[in-house]
Amino acid sequence: MTGPEATPSFRLAYVPGVTPTKWVRIWNERLPGIPLTLVQVPAAEAQGLLRAGEADAGFLRLPVDGADLSAIPLYTETTVVVIPKDHLIAAVDEVSVAELADEIVLHPLDDSLDWERLPGRPAAERPATTADAVELVAAGIGVLVVPQSLARLHHRKDLTYRTLTDAPESRIALSWPQEKTTDRVEDFIGIVRGRTVNSSRGRAGAAPASPEKAKAKDKPKRASGTGAGKGSRGTAGGAGGSGGAKGARSSKGARGATAKRGKPRRRP
Repeated sequence: MTGPEATPSFRLAYVPGVTPTKWVRIWNERLPGIPLTLVQVPAAEAQGLLRAGEADAGFLRLPVDGADLSAIPLYTETTVVVIPKDHLIAAVDEVSVAELADEIVLHPLDDSLDWERLPGRPAAERPATTADAVELVAAGIGVLVVPQSLARLHHRKDLTYRTLTDAPESRIALSWPQEKTTDRVEDFIGIVRGRTVNSSRGRAGAAPASPEKAKAKDKPKRASGTGAGKGSRGTAGGAGGSGGAKGARSSKGARGATAKRGKPRRRP
């Protein structure tokens, strides 16, 4: 299943909203000789990028279409509604989809939520991107429902967001072409799953022990005089006490048996 890398670096794709900084840092610490290249890709194009071999693995939004891509679900994002700071919704901590019934809810073409039924009232036209939709919210045209990471990504001082309690949620996963599960992909999977460098499956991180440490490990320890004396006394005392008591009982039993056998019989 695994094999040598076809490229000198590891190419990691990620969709907007995902922050791979932590995993990249760990990769650079464990595999400093293999550069990691980040490839940002629109959510709608992420799976095609992996299939085309333009990235070794990627963080994308589920679901994954087809059985040719493997995926490990990582976390589920909170869904929020983006609103102007002076909007009535800003006065509460969270709202339901039903409370957006009278709002114009923008639905960009790159929407990452799987709606069965869109909330609120539709806009005259759909914005091309989430970034365009955010600009319309700032202009007072409507509100926008997105995963929380996208609300943070497109943060503006004049906008805020609130949790939407009963809306669809977006799940982030690590995905890669199933037939290209290389050693480097396995290394990155281990990092994402939180395996340590000494893990049996943390293949790249386990470094062999130095000769000096190996010798120290194999060299028998020399017991100190005080410790050996105590140990010897403790062992001898323990064995002697147990063995002596046992021997005493055995000796007593033997003497008793001898005395019984040697007792003279009375003559009639």
